[in-house]
Amino acid sequence: MAISAEPLRTVEWNGKKVPVYPMQSFDFSKLLSQEPDELERLVRCCQDEGYFYIDLKGIDGRRLLDDQQETLKLMHRFFESPLEAKNQYGLVAPHLGYEPIGSRTGVLANTKDGYEMIKVSRDEIQKDSPHIPDVIKNSPDMKVLENAIAGSNIVTKAILSALSTGCGLTGAARFENTHRNDRPSTSTLAMMHYIPSDPRTDSNIGHQKHTDISSLTLLFSEEWGMQIRPPGAREFGFVEPRPGTAVVNVGDSLRFASGHTMQSCIHRVVPYDYSQHRYSIAYFLRAENDTVFTDSEGRYITAGQWHDEKFFAFTSPPELQALAPPSMILGGMVEEDELEVGAAPAVAAY
Repeated sequence: MAISAEPLRTVEWNGKKVPVYPMQSFDFSKLLSQEPDELERLVRCCQDEGYFYIDLKGIDGRRLLDDQQETLKLMHRFFESPLEAKNQYGLVAPHLGYEPIGSRTGVLANTKDGYEMIKVSRDEIQKDSPHIPDVIKNSPDMKVLENAIAGSNIVTKAILSALSTGCGLTGAARFENTHRNDRPSTSTLAMMHYIPSDPRTDSNIGHQKHTDISSLTLLFSEEWGMQIRPPGAREFGFVEPRPGTAVVNVGDSLRFASGHTMQSCIHRVVPYDYSQHRYSIAYFLRAENDTVFTDSEGRYITAGQWHDEKFFAFTSPPELQALAPPSMILGGMVEEDELEVGAAPAVAAY
């Protein structure tokens, strides 16, 4: 579904009309059974656009929707805890820990981010004594996290397997063979709370534009705020939240693994309703740490190295971010001329 010449639906945001971009939708049950027509459509979508809805309302995906609701309850309990309780968890690693509001660059120039985040990695949750906040450890919330991570891993692996089949890959060349469950990776569940903010007056605003480090990102949010910039588009536009679905983004690692034929989705988050708290749940399926790719600079680089380099660029001050090559910042994606002004320059993601 490339950018159409047909007029797009628009909504009012920040004093102007902003497009709402259409997205293709895929039935998880059909991908799970690898129906040929659906696989062909999925591969084309990832090559042309790099984002889509995954419909989880059927019996095969319904459990994950229940897990999402339980995870939201956990998030409210954690984010409503005193700051000292959240800071006690700390940021142990880029893919594990708590980040307070204002830890990164914001979506508009001269702003900081407008969200706090807790991250729990798939590798960590499987340990006998995982590093988990005291307000969660040894409580029913541990089971909630385990279910959310396991369910998200199953869905993203099924999508990855469908893409392998759709691309005609066999044996060791299949994408899922660099995403084995028993090998170390930085696959992570990230839970984000965006505070109410007004772009006209506040200094903590949204989440800056980026592409994801991951192979696939599975994203749940019931509130408006996510914007994408499709290949060939000259401006960002909103993604409409749909009940019973998640949004899936192609990330840099899958772009590299596909020989740069798939599109890594450029996206950001803005405050749509300035008075609203926004909650989102993202599972980042990442390749095994020692998987080797060729990046957009022609370098041979491991998935672990790509994660660390890009995360360093993301958390660096603006003067250091400006030194990062554009191929790292947006995974090699090329932007058309920008229509809007006032946005912060792109940095790396998660």
